[in-house]
Amino acid sequence: MTNGWNTSADAWIRDIGVDGDFGRRFVMDAPMMERACAEPVASALDVGCGEGRFCRMLKSRGISTIGLDPTAPLLEAARQRDPEGTYVLSGAEAMPLPSASIDLTIAYLSLIDIEHLEPAIAEMARVTRPGGRLLIANLNSFNTAGAERGWVKSITGERKYFAMDHYMKERGVWCQWRGIRIINHHRPLSTYMKLFLGQGLQLARFDEPLPAADAPADKRESYVRAPWFCLMEWRKPASA
Repeated sequence: MTNGWNTSADAWIRDIGVDGDFGRRFVMDAPMMERACAEPVASALDVGCGEGRFCRMLKSRGISTIGLDPTAPLLEAARQRDPEGTYVLSGAEAMPLPSASIDLTIAYLSLIDIEHLEPAIAEMARVTRPGGRLLIANLNSFNTAGAERGWVKSITGERKYFAMDHYMKERGVWCQWRGIRIINHHRPLSTYMKLFLGQGLQLARFDEPLPAADAPADKRESYVRAPWFCLMEWRKPASA
């Protein structure tokens, strides 16, 4: 079954633009880049790189990057914007990369797009060198559990509260906005934790970043009430 990405690629590229959407530009870019550069990194892999935006940001910091994505139109845009970059057409469940070859493996809001998560996380751990890190930005699980209902509003349109249900039930949900229609996969936080821990990885950092001070006030207020994202940093033991 299609996940919608091929037919939504053009709309996604238009929507994300050069600077990124609200969540990336005002919430996650700064902490993701801070953690990516917190230690010396020679090589980074962006799993689910899309049109290559974060790869280009990493390259601007002198980091050699590989972008991996299963959606050909998105990789075509990435190559057009970064002709000298390395972009690989592949799903995350079976990466055509050597084991222990990457210093920093990144999944920047892409785990929710992956149907078969267990082999994907196993592959992310496999390609990361011992002593290396996995840097994850993901939608909060309460957020994906509320995808069907979202904000409940008053009769005047005021947002009353963010509704969620069936938190423990894993499922794919069709999500649609501004010409984009894709499947996001809901999983409880425990699923992610068990899969990363099951690979022998060690959790080094967990955060739920707040929007930057210069974020648009209306969106900032809404986000603070119901934060969308979490950040996880995992380390592969040096003895692995």
